[in-house]
Amino acid sequence: MLLLAPPLAMLVLRFVPPPPTPLMLVRWIEGDRPVRNWTPLDRIAPSLARLVVAGEDNGFCVQRFGVDTAALQAQVDAKLEGDDARGASTITMQLARNLFLPPSRTLLRKAAELWLTPQLAILWPKRRVIEVYLNVVEFGPGIYGAQAASRAFFRKDAAHLTDDEAARLASILPAPRSWSADHPGPYVRERAALLRRRVTQLGSLLDCLD
Repeated sequence: MLLLAPPLAMLVLRFVPPPPTPLMLVRWIEGDRPVRNWTPLDRIAPSLARLVVAGEDNGFCVQRFGVDTAALQAQVDAKLEGDDARGASTITMQLARNLFLPPSRTLLRKAAELWLTPQLAILWPKRRVIEVYLNVVEFGPGIYGAQAASRAFFRKDAAHLTDDEAARLASILPAPRSWSADHPGPYVRERAALLRRRVTQLGSLLDCLD
């Protein structure tokens, strides 16, 4: 029954907004009450999805099972050699762990993430993956999802984000509790410009978001 629980939950969550994630609950216990406002993808500026994919997972649209095997192998090799490994988590992997796993950095959690990710990739279309991702991802202390972030940082709805504002939101995702979208430092501004260029370079590789 435990093995059937995640796929059944995924089937339900394909059609309804998810409940608070384990990370949200942990942050709440720590004192950051989560602020989030579920917003359908068609009410979020299209540029935000493109910029997030450009920053977090260039291969999102072409992955069949939600895993970047080349990046994952490089991460394993780096760990075996004692080097600092770069992140290998795709957007689908990030979403799988955000929805179903408590925050931690253990091999058991990574194994569970790799077990959940292909199921999510098979059961959900790409647009649903990015829609839920943009509604649960952390943008700052207590701020989850594109709508809450847009209101908190720019005092507007996510549908009305400019390309520059969307780029700044996408840029802070690697460290949302350290970087700011409304008062960006030089690195965030540089990264935002890079992501805007990368969207142009990716071109048709972002077509699954349309």
